[in-house]
Amino acid sequence: MTAREPRKLPDDPQIRELIQLAQAGRVSRRNVLAGAAGAAGVGALLAACGTGGGGGSGTSATGPTPGTDVSDTEKLVRWANWTFYLDYDDETNSRPTLEAFTDETEIRVEYVEDIEDNDTFYGKVQSQLAQGQDIGFDIITPTDWMAARLIRQGYVQELDHANIPNLDNLVEGLRDVDFDPGRHRSVTWQSGYGLIAWNTELVPNGLNSVSDLWNPELRGRVEVLSEMRDTIGLIMLDQGVDISGDWGDDEFFAALEVVDENIKNGQIRQVRGNSYTEDLISGDAIAVIGWSGDIVALNFDADDKFAYKIVDSGVTLWSDNLMVPIGARHKTNAEKLMNHYYDPEVAAEVAAWVNFITPVEGAREAMEAIDPELMDNELIFPDSDTLAKAHVFRSLTPEEEEKYNGEFLSVIGA
Repeated sequence: MTAREPRKLPDDPQIRELIQLAQAGRVSRRNVLAGAAGAAGVGALLAACGTGGGGGSGTSATGPTPGTDVSDTEKLVRWANWTFYLDYDDETNSRPTLEAFTDETEIRVEYVEDIEDNDTFYGKVQSQLAQGQDIGFDIITPTDWMAARLIRQGYVQELDHANIPNLDNLVEGLRDVDFDPGRHRSVTWQSGYGLIAWNTELVPNGLNSVSDLWNPELRGRVEVLSEMRDTIGLIMLDQGVDISGDWGDDEFFAALEVVDENIKNGQIRQVRGNSYTEDLISGDAIAVIGWSGDIVALNFDADDKFAYKIVDSGVTLWSDNLMVPIGARHKTNAEKLMNHYYDPEVAAEVAAWVNFITPVEGAREAMEAIDPELMDNELIFPDSDTLAKAHVFRSLTPEEEEKYNGEFLSVIGA
C-alpha cells in the first residue's frame, strides 16, 4: 500500500460548526467529508478494546481509581484501534509513524486492531473498567458517543496536557466539545462518515441510494454495520429524516423495521463491525453500508474494484477519540504518543494513508509535500455540495441510548 492523504482544518465557520456538531452527536467512525464552501482544502476536520491483564488500580466510594503509572520504568504503550486506521508499509510490514515514535522516545508500542465496533469492545472490557482494572491497553479509540459514556461512568483517566504540548495544534472547533469540555479526557483521532459501497465487478450498475441495497438481485450478499448510528442513520436519511434534528420513536422504529425485515427475508447476509471488509474482499458481500476510508484502503490492493457513493439523501458523520482507560499503567507514555500524532507532519503522514479527516492544524500544508495530487480528493477536501450531505446523528439522552441501542442490538441478534 502506498501513502494516501492528509490535510488541515481551514478557517471556515461552516466547517468548524460541523465539527462541533459531529463531536456533540456523532455517528460511528471514519473517513469523510466536511467541505468548505468553495474551499480548496477542507483539511483536518474531525474525523471511532480488548482483553485485560492484571494490575490496575481498584475502586473507591466514588468509582474506579486510576492505575499506577509505571511509564518511567516500563517503556511501553499499548493501543487498541480499528482496522485500516493507521499508516502501514507493505514492503517492510511496519507502521512508519509508530517506528518513528519508538526511535525518538525508546517507548515500544504494542498496536492491536482490536475494535470491531463500539458495543462489542465495550462489552469485552466494561466489567474490568468498573473494577478499575488494567484492560491490557493504555489507549483506546472509541467514537464520540461511546467516549461520552466512558467519561460519564468514570472509566477513563484525566490527561496531563503538559505531556501533550502539540495539543495546541488541535483545531479550534474541537477544543471544547460538550462531552469533554477542555479535552481533559479525550483527544480526537480522526473523523469520517458512513455510506454505501459495492463491488463494481459484481454490481456493475452501481447503487444510487440506500434503498438500492434491498434490490432482489443483491439478496443474501448485503451487509450493514453493527454501529447503530451509521446503519439506522443512513436509512433514516433515506426516509427523509433529518438525523441531527428533532426526531423520535416513530422515525427510529420505521428505520429499524427496514433492518429487521431485510434480515428476516435474507436480504442482509450479516450485520458486521469492521470485519465487513473481509467479506467484501472474499466476495461474500458485494454491497454494504460501510466506512469510506475502508473502501479507499481496500482499493489499494484491489485495483479500484470497490466504489462508494455520497448519495443525495446524505451520509453520516462521526469522530473517534484517543483515551486512556482508568486502569492503564502507562499513562505518561500514552500521552507522549498522543503528542506525537499531533505533530502536523506526522498527522499528515497518517491522513495520507487512512483517508480520514485529521484534527491537526497544519497537516494540510504538510500533506502538500507528500502528494499534492491528493488535494482534489473529495473525502479530504470536499466542496460545499459534499458538505451539505454530511449529517450528524443527534445526541441521545442516556434513556434514549439504552432504548434505541437495545432495540437495534435485539434486531441484529447481538
